[in-house]
Amino acid sequence: MAEQTKIRVGVYGASGYAGLDLVEILAKHGHVELVFAASNTFAGQTVPHTDLRYVKMDDVTLEGVDAVFLALPHGVSAEMAAKAQVAGCAVIDLSADLRMDTPESYREWYSHAHPHPELLPVPYGLPEINRAHLVGKRMIAAPGCYPTTTLLGLYPLLKARWLLPERPVIVDAKSGVSGAGREPKPTTHFVEVFGNLSPYNPGRSHRHVGEIEQEMHKLDPNVGMLVFTPHLLPVDRGLMASIYVELKPEYDSRDVRALYEAAYDQEPLVQLLAASEQATLKHVVRTNGAAISLTLVTRHLLHITSVTDNLRKGASGQAVQCLNLMFGFPETTALL
Repeated sequence: MAEQTKIRVGVYGASGYAGLDLVEILAKHGHVELVFAASNTFAGQTVPHTDLRYVKMDDVTLEGVDAVFLALPHGVSAEMAAKAQVAGCAVIDLSADLRMDTPESYREWYSHAHPHPELLPVPYGLPEINRAHLVGKRMIAAPGCYPTTTLLGLYPLLKARWLLPERPVIVDAKSGVSGAGREPKPTTHFVEVFGNLSPYNPGRSHRHVGEIEQEMHKLDPNVGMLVFTPHLLPVDRGLMASIYVELKPEYDSRDVRALYEAAYDQEPLVQLLAASEQATLKHVVRTNGAAISLTLVTRHLLHITSVTDNLRKGASGQAVQCLNLMFGFPETTALL
């Protein structure tokens, strides 16, 4: 496919916040022709950054379409993934429907049966960790913003298996309000969010705990329990994960920087900051990358700050990164 001048691509859920960013990125992608943008709510209205108008999902024809992005709610997305597969389209799913490896784990964390269990498992689309399993694939599950930010922060330690097994991995995470989606909710109105900071689904109750632990255990089966508390941050976009971990006695936190440099020096979308710097949202907002800083607390205790734009590296930018790997384009096409 890489020899083709253009591939024909469509976006479902194109009027949501992640969908809007996705359309903006695809509109400047030199190997992509965006042929439809589906939105039942905004059908007939113009699609920003394009000459298209939104169409209803049921009015889309997949004939001649090479790939589709699914920026849809969980439960709905799997239905469309199955239809797209039958139509011969490659699928990049931005929802949670294809992220869990088994129907049982999906039911555990999403409290209903998986709509299409025959689709599972699907390659997990975090390229910096799973690149070899994404090249040339026809269906990819793009990770959530919290898992992406957390896993990138932990990856070098998990891969090297330096973490103390008996101790919890503690993640204090904060996301901009766009992470809650475009549909208005009482807790996301301006007057509720402005000047406030609120935790939600603390400890081990957030749905992304299952996704994060699943991928952590693939890298290090003996890693400790994840304690994860997200917060709603009164900004439009950006996500920060403050991660606290303990190392095995035989490893020294002073050696961690070399471990992270080895993992990320050749990664164009991940920046390891200098020892004197702390990662902030301004490092990443409206970019498709991540930034990581390290703080050595004691010889065996480490604090990691990992930041992304929740709508870019945490959603749409990463989905395009996956598309590039699927079709053999340079991985950072339209992302730098």
